Amino acid sequence: MIYLNFTNLDEDTQQYLLSLSRSDIESKYGVQLKRYAKQNNLSYQSLLEQEAQRNLYSFDYVFNI
Repeated sequence: MIYLNFTNLDEDTQQYLLSLSRSDIESKYGVQLKRYAKQNNLSYQSLLEQEAQRNLYSFDYVFNI
C-alpha cells in the first residue's frame, strides 16, 4: 500500500510514484521487456514507461485527508 497525503499530489509526488512503478516493473519483467523490445525493434525505455504507467493502476493507495 502507498500512503499519500491528499494535499500533496504535486508533480514531484507523481514522479515519485512513477519511479516506484518503473523500478517495480524493471525488477519483475526487465529481462522479458528487453527481449520483447529487441525482437520488435521498440525502444526499451518507452516500453518501460508505458508498462510503468499501466502498473500504477495496480497499486493500493491510502489517502490521508
